[in-house]
Parts: sequence; structure tokens; C-alpha cells
Amino acid sequence: MLPRLSRMALAAAVVLLTGGIAMSATTPHRFVQDRFAIGFWVDPPAGADMDERYREIAAANFTVVLGGFGARTPATVQQQAALCERYGLRALVATAGLPPERLPESPAIWGYMLRDEPNTADFAALRADVDALRAARPGRLAYINLFPNYATPEQLGAADYDDHVRRFMAEVDVDVLSMDHYPAMRPDADGRQGYCDNLETLRRHADAAGIPFWNFFNTMPFGPHYDPTEAQLRWQVYTSLAYGAKGVLYFCYWTPAGDEFPRGGAIITAEGRRTRHYEQAKRLNAAVRNLGPTLMGLRCHGVIRPPAAIESATGAVDTALLAGSPLRHLTAGDFLIGVFSHADGRRAVLLNNYSYAHTAWPTVEFSAPLEQVREVDPASGQEVAVVDDSPAMPGLQLSLDAGEGRLFLLPR
Repeated sequence: MLPRLSRMALAAAVVLLTGGIAMSATTPHRFVQDRFAIGFWVDPPAGADMDERYREIAAANFTVVLGGFGARTPATVQQQAALCERYGLRALVATAGLPPERLPESPAIWGYMLRDEPNTADFAALRADVDALRAARPGRLAYINLFPNYATPEQLGAADYDDHVRRFMAEVDVDVLSMDHYPAMRPDADGRQGYCDNLETLRRHADAAGIPFWNFFNTMPFGPHYDPTEAQLRWQVYTSLAYGAKGVLYFCYWTPAGDEFPRGGAIITAEGRRTRHYEQAKRLNAAVRNLGPTLMGLRCHGVIRPPAAIESATGAVDTALLAGSPLRHLTAGDFLIGVFSHADGRRAVLLNNYSYAHTAWPTVEFSAPLEQVREVDPASGQEVAVVDDSPAMPGLQLSLDAGEGRLFLLPR
């Protein structure tokens, strides 16, 4: 189980709030993220229908396109950047073999794809690449994505995963920390705790450096990996949000070629047809996009998962486990409680239903009068009054779909 937050640790974290993600804004050559990143691996082929394809991406409520598969020549990268600008998207584009001083520029370009899943032996060379890119294209992101925590020591080039991430942060000095992790969620295999552990590692290292972190999650069947339901997509996304992610990235958007992907089950098939995941992603992305402006102003101080073995005899979570969170009471059940502070000094909590198979109806009491608590409405992004979902029952009742999270703001 995840360790609970202590009051002292939370208080210390709040004191450090001013050193959060905005820290990078003090150095003009560093990348500063200006919106929540909703993106993907594998961009569409650079064909005659590129305009239609990028309109389709924007319609599914994505905010950023990662290139390198479809657009990978200087000409198609320029076309990709122009289409992203047209449809209000941001882009991390392929370098297409160009030196830093010749890389394309556009208001839509957030940065450039440098490397996926490096070994620690690659860090010195990557640092040189990052420095060269910053010098030639100040303010742009040199994007590098890391292995997950189930990579082998040989893949990592380190004794363990935490050491790998620590060395990456120290030796490469990136502006965004990113990784991919695809948890099993089957009756015979449950990899969700490993996913949470991976998010906690990134949260901790990114927070110490004052930078955001992003993560890829699974969207498709490939190799031993399952084809997730919409609730399992939602669980992966909202769990990332509970840990403070500032970007969630689908693997994959366009189904890659190759023997590993014969089922064609990404958001778009290799032939260009929408799968059921397109509408699922569109719905999920709309909610995340609306929550995004608030999420960008939050700093996560940790996540509580109350263990079932320590629930009290009253059917509620032991109040000692809620110490340091904005909750005073929570019905017993399987939840994640993301604890945040807002840039304006308010407190925040993201309550997640840990189950991807069942809805949850917890009774909740906040550590502030209910009339002072606001919920961020995923349908509009506005702060609204908290509504009791079962007013005929005692206490405040909240409804959570399988895998869903709800975000609440409390006074200082």
C-alpha cells in the first residue's frame, strides 16, 4: 500500500509551493508548459489526407501531437506544424535529421522529439543534444521519454528504477519528465500498483526539480497487453491526474505497422478507420481538457490509498489515514486521494474510484464547510457548488463511475 501523508510532510510541501513548476519560467531558454498535454504515440501518415486527419485529432480533444512516425521528413514536419497551428494543436516534431540551428519553427511547435527509452549510458550524449537544442531554439522542449519501472537493469543501465530516474534528472537536466507504463488489468493479472509506484517515482523527482511530468498509458492490444475498456482507459488517466501529471499520452493513436500489432486496435487502425477507442478518447479528453486549466495550477503533495485492513468498525476510513488531506470522513472503499495545493493558496483533492469494474458511492466530509467547497466541473471547467448525489441519505453522497476521479477545491 502507498504510505499515507503526514501532517508535517504536507505542511512542508505547501511551504515549497512557490518553487513548483513555474520555476522554469525564470530561465527564458527553458521550456514552460502553457496547457495540459493530451497527446499520443504514432502520428498519422503524411499523405494527401493530412488536413482531414489533423482536423480529426482536434475533434477528439487532443491538445498536442507527437511526430516522428507519419511526419518525419523536413517537408512533412513543416506541414505537420502548419496543420497543428490551423487546428489549435501543439506539436513535438521529429528532428528529421536536421541540426538544431535548422530545426523548423512555428507558434505550434512546443519542441522536438529526441529519444525514446534511453539507457543511462546514453545520458551524456543526450545532455549535449539538449544543450545544443536549447541554445539554438530557446524555449523549446527537448523531449525524451523513459522506460517504465518494469524495465530490466540491463535496459536501464542502472541497479534500479529510482536510480535510473535520479541519474537522468541530474545528468540530462530535462524540462519535462516522461515515461510509458502499460499496467495489466485482467482477472488473472493486476499491475495497477506498479503503475501507481511508477507515477509516484516521477511525481517525486519532477516535484523536486520543479518541472511537470507526463506519462503514456495503454490504449490497444499488442503482444501480451490487453485491449482496455473505456473504464480502464479512464482509470489510467485519472490515476495519473491524482499523482499530479500535467500530460497524459495514449499508446497509440495510429496503429503501427509490424507483426506486434496485428489486431489494429489503436484509436485509428492502420487502414485509417476509427475504432471504438476514438469516441472513448474524445469523451475522456473533453473532461480532462476542461479540468486542465485548474490542474496546471496544482501541485501534488502525494496520494493516499487507505488500506482496507485498517478501515474502522463504523464502515468508514480511519480518520488517522486521512491526516494531511482535505477530507475528514470517507466511506470505506477502494479509493485514491490525490492531495494538492493550488497556486492561489487553496487546497485541492482529487478523489478517484480505484475500481475499473464498479461504480462507487462514497459518503464524504470535507475539512471545510460544504458551502466553501467547489468542484471543478468536467463538462465546463467551471468551479461549481458541490451537489449531493443522494440527498435522501445522511451525509454528502458522491457518485464515481468506474475509474473516475472528481476534483474539489477548498479554502486555504
